[in-house]
Amino acid sequence: MTTRDFRLADFLPYRLAVLSERISRRLSRIYEAEAGLSMAEWRVMVHLARCHAVSVREIHGCANLDKPRVSRAVSRLETAGLVEKTGSATDQRLLVISLSKRGRALLDRILPPAIAYEARLLAALSPADRAALDIILEKLHRVLDADAQARPRSRLDIPRDTAE
Repeated sequence: MTTRDFRLADFLPYRLAVLSERISRRLSRIYEAEAGLSMAEWRVMVHLARCHAVSVREIHGCANLDKPRVSRAVSRLETAGLVEKTGSATDQRLLVISLSKRGRALLDRILPPAIAYEARLLAALSPADRAALDIILEKLHRVLDADAQARPRSRLDIPRDTAE
């Protein structure tokens, strides 16, 4: 293939990035309008809901955000009273972050519209399409898992049937 024949619109990494960005932007309107949260804040809160009390390093590894973005999001969430920081029982150098009661209540309020948005997207797919999509996504993850140059898969990327 020559440069002249290359079509960016047909290039899989580009197509996936555009689709992901479009979905994330649309979803962000829900949690921005409902709660004034940024994408990073949303991801931190959802991760904390799943994993409970964790360090910034653990959030960074699982929420697909760089450490400075996680730190800024945690600081804003703490200022808003949505998360709490405590010292680690095993390592005094680490801070452990968890959702506050107010943060859990907010997440309980904004998760249903986010889940409804996901359902709207998935409604465009037949059950066979959904199963095929899951298989395809897992196959692409496995290619990246075998690539030493790729970022390691987070715990949240592991399919539901093999997680935990």
